[in-house]
Amino acid sequence: MPRKARIQSPTGIYHVIMRGINRQSIFEEENDRYKLIEKLAEFKEKSSYKLFAYCLMDNHIHILLQEHSEPVGVAIKRISSSYVLWFNKKYERCGHLFQERFKSEVVGTDAYFLTVLRYIHQNPIKARMTGDIADYKWSSYGEYIGQGKMVDKEYVLGMFSDIPSAALKQFDNFSREKTTEVCLDVEETKLMSDQKLREIIKEQFGIDSIRLVIEEKARQEEILKELKQLKGTSIRQIARITGVSQTRVWKA
Repeated sequence: MPRKARIQSPTGIYHVIMRGINRQSIFEEENDRYKLIEKLAEFKEKSSYKLFAYCLMDNHIHILLQEHSEPVGVAIKRISSSYVLWFNKKYERCGHLFQERFKSEVVGTDAYFLTVLRYIHQNPIKARMTGDIADYKWSSYGEYIGQGKMVDKEYVLGMFSDIPSAALKQFDNFSREKTTEVCLDVEETKLMSDQKLREIIKEQFGIDSIRLVIEEKARQEEILKELKQLKGTSIRQIARITGVSQTRVWKA
């Protein structure tokens, strides 16, 4: 069955979500997040899109952008392909990292544009990763409040006031308002505890988690593949409780 064509935005503005395949983490350390932000900046120039907001979560990314010389699909493919090439080389792995078909929604009005902007910046709060959007360093909120030059913040701030100081204050107040708004998002998966994962390994495979590291290679790989399919687990967690290296878990 052919894929349904994406709805075209009359404004060229889209809320995009790039998600890790099988819900897996797309970052293993801080440098990975810096690299993804670097790719957003690099292809902003090459693909000539305007970038209004971004937020890097653990297994997905929110982006609010406006296509220009290239369709949004081409720009996202450039970003994801370049990052995955770098990531795979770094961690000595191969294969996909992101789901092939990214999710997107049309942003056709100024009102919904601001709704999405606020939703993206508040995402870490909704996910209980921070209590204050200013404390989360992996979103574009800091670029609006600070000296960041990657996002096209003049367009956004101009929607609040022509006076820079007033615009910034109104933007900050707006961004912090508590809302029940729901925009395009991924299905959140409850994280599995280390103890629960140890119990699953014991019950399903008949071994203590810490002994997986000395299992015969083929058997070890078979178990790792199944563990990675469990909802609520991560590469880092599997490596931590089994003693198997993160690289080995990735390759399985």
